[in-house]
Amino acid sequence: MKTNLLGFPRIGANRELKKSLEKYWHGKIHVEELKLTARKIRQENWEIQQLSGIDFIPSNDFSFYDQVLDASITYGCIPERYSEIKKDTSEIDLYFAMAKGLQKDGYDVTAMEMTKWFDTNYHYIVPEFTKNQSFQLNSIKAVDEYKEAMSLGIRTKPVLISPFTFLYLGKEKEEGFHRLDLLESLLPVFYELLGQLSSAGAEYIQMDEPCLALNLTDNDRKKVKELYNSIALKFPQLKIILTNYFDCLGDNLETALQLPVHALHLDLVRCPLQLDDILESALYTGQQILSLGVVDGRNIWRNNFDASLNLIEKAQQGVGKDKIWVASSCSFLHTPYDLDLEDQEESLPSSIKQWMAFSKQKLKELVVLRQLASEVPTEEAAIELVNNRRLFIEKRTSELIHHTNTKQRVRSLTDGASQRKNNFNTRKKKQKQELNLPLFPTTTIGSFPQTQEIRGWRSKLKRKEITQQEYDEFIKLETQNTIRFQENIGLDVLVHGEFERNDMVEYFGERLNGFAFSCNGWVQSYGSRCVKPPIIYGDVHRDTPMTVKWTSYAQSLTKRPVKGMLTGPVTILQWSFVRDDQPRSMTCKQIALAISDEVMDLEKAGIKIIQIDEPAIREGLPLRQEYWNTYLNWAVQCFRVASSGVEDRTQIHTHMCYSEFNDIIRNISDMDADVITIETSRSEMELLDAFVQFKYPNEIGPGVYDIHSSRVPNKMEMEELLLKATQLFPIENLWVNPDCGLKTREWPETELALANMVAVAKKIRAAYHT
Repeated sequence: MKTNLLGFPRIGANRELKKSLEKYWHGKIHVEELKLTARKIRQENWEIQQLSGIDFIPSNDFSFYDQVLDASITYGCIPERYSEIKKDTSEIDLYFAMAKGLQKDGYDVTAMEMTKWFDTNYHYIVPEFTKNQSFQLNSIKAVDEYKEAMSLGIRTKPVLISPFTFLYLGKEKEEGFHRLDLLESLLPVFYELLGQLSSAGAEYIQMDEPCLALNLTDNDRKKVKELYNSIALKFPQLKIILTNYFDCLGDNLETALQLPVHALHLDLVRCPLQLDDILESALYTGQQILSLGVVDGRNIWRNNFDASLNLIEKAQQGVGKDKIWVASSCSFLHTPYDLDLEDQEESLPSSIKQWMAFSKQKLKELVVLRQLASEVPTEEAAIELVNNRRLFIEKRTSELIHHTNTKQRVRSLTDGASQRKNNFNTRKKKQKQELNLPLFPTTTIGSFPQTQEIRGWRSKLKRKEITQQEYDEFIKLETQNTIRFQENIGLDVLVHGEFERNDMVEYFGERLNGFAFSCNGWVQSYGSRCVKPPIIYGDVHRDTPMTVKWTSYAQSLTKRPVKGMLTGPVTILQWSFVRDDQPRSMTCKQIALAISDEVMDLEKAGIKIIQIDEPAIREGLPLRQEYWNTYLNWAVQCFRVASSGVEDRTQIHTHMCYSEFNDIIRNISDMDADVITIETSRSEMELLDAFVQFKYPNEIGPGVYDIHSSRVPNKMEMEELLLKATQLFPIENLWVNPDCGLKTREWPETELALANMVAVAKKIRAAYHT
């Protein structure tokens, strides 16, 4: 029996990659220093896995920004707008221009679109395809990294995104074709890459095919069969590991079982029942090795050895030990690096930490499970099993987890708790009278730049180098300056800037019961952007107000309305590591009640506009459509529980970004927010189509500039986007705003971009008044 790992975190134990990337982007280091950092991270990752006893160690799971963008570069799938950059700059600068856009040295090009990687909080760069798309082997990164590991004496299995999944996840940039039609022209380039890997000595290839977790058509499945049959024909010497994760194979199971692959990987954390389906299927001949994904690559809780061993034993009885690998459910990209780095009892008590495992600890779990499943387990493994059982017994009855009043509040929820007093049209009239806003009201999504100075003051407070009073005085000054800036440029609805907040989820988790926090539990969200998800270990409830102090202070500085800024229950759930001992819907309802308490306190404090951000609501959608309604029912209910207690005159906003809305537009409407702001600039307002076709009835703020790129859009760009929106929606329903919060941006670009945005709004406003 072997151990199989699908991927390892690539940011480094101390976020070395993030730091090195940002130094490179700011011109503080040369490219060779950046590449040296990358080599050190890869070497450390491979050596840790080898020393832990992992049999199948992945390579090509490292990326400077995103693995899908790596594939676009590999296959020469580079949009035409980057042709000059490709000609004049290095490959790595072209790569970063595609990811982030480029506005310097005479260049001014937009970034490629970015969206969520299935139902995770990781973002990938969306490939762009044209009808006559050509491909060529533009990079042999996968080959180079395989050879790099070999030079260290470590044999790896290269990880490749399948050509099918690569095309499926992309977008057609012109009409008249389907992207999967390009498979035939992509295959020769893919074969060239496989040939080079084989020549370099690669024996196993991990072929990531997560699209097999989706609802595919018969034609899609036909193309998958053609792909793998052709690979088997051309490269019989290669052992292909067909890797699916994040859900069941479902109605794609029959296809997967007929493919000529060496091993079939199953995510048994997300879908343990699929093992029974395979063992009972007449199509499973026992020839394919089963890679059993029993160690969770998406969460930070320790593995329940007995539950995993039951699955392993079931597989052993069905196919035999020589046909089984013990594996991670998916790549450890989604879990933090090393629990041993957590030594702050105050933020992560040992009583909770003992229930957890980060990536490095999960390596040991894989090896222990293999040992426990062998005929004669080692003494060390037997001791680990005894300790594991003790921990799970103690956890089930721990007083840290359970809060009686919270459970009772959830049980007592009625339909009335999720209903506004009146419909939108009635509320709109009262809000118009209360707020007296102009046509095309301007606002931002919430946060303003978190400068190094702001982060430094927060660090000083944590280290107790300054008092709470000194810190508060500093935050007051930052808030005051930001209010004055917004007034000066002419924004209509202001925000306080969120300078006191570290992260839009972590900040709230720190003020709610049932949460714990790591100091180094970073995971990659995109590029150099890392997040440190809170850890929900018990029942969630709120004891005291969380945001009223700073929102009220900001409102006291101006006569213009200041938005109260909250993170919604679904997003807090999605962007946290969630307890796994009760349904996620139950945890979400607990969070919704806590946010509802905060909303009511903000209204009592005189805040007239309250924004409850839900950027993750689409992300939480199950991959298979047959499970959508169940999720959407409780997700929408939770938002409405959080937002519905206020009076009609109080305006509720929500914000969503980097999501495809077409499939859930009715449910978004059911959330009944008075105003929704959404990301649309990277897609050039394409994401508005769903709202238009549905005839979305409430107010909407389509983002007119992309804050995830450092380039500053000119007035003409914003005006074109806003005019496009005026052709799609009643003008009295339109707001003007950026795509997302401005936390990650620098002040100079923020000031210029917002000034441009306000000028455009005023120009179009004036045109409609004449």
